[in-house]
Amino acid sequence: MLKTILLGFVAGFVAVLVFHQGTAFLLNHFGNEIPAVVNALGRTNPPFNMTAVPPFGVPLVGTQAFWGGVWGAVMALILVRLRPPALLFGFVFGALALTIVAVTLVPALKGLPGWSGAIPWRGLLYNGAWGWGTALMLLAPLGLRR
Repeated sequence: MLKTILLGFVAGFVAVLVFHQGTAFLLNHFGNEIPAVVNALGRTNPPFNMTAVPPFGVPLVGTQAFWGGVWGAVMALILVRLRPPALLFGFVFGALALTIVAVTLVPALKGLPGWSGAIPWRGLLYNGAWGWGTALMLLAPLGLRR
């Protein structure tokens, strides 16, 4: 079980840097030039935001990678226990679980206004890409099926 948690953490951490931020890169460099994409998702900021985040002053992308690792450990445990199709489950888990937490629990903990009711399409896409990438990296080490 410790191996599963560690592999999940590493996969989730790396998936933020590669898949989550890779999606941000593509949307920033290409999506911002396509009016339909901008209408659906809004203008996208550059990836790898290095703005320091309280309380430790860690860059935002580092904080995102850490929490991606935590969620990756959770996802790895679920994948090993339930054995769903990993890539589909990873995308859906990332898109739904992470986005729901991001628009409800996180603002409540920070004392910010909650969810406005608008569907956070960009968050669903970023987090789905993260989940798919995490599952992809866990396929061989955990002996999962696609």
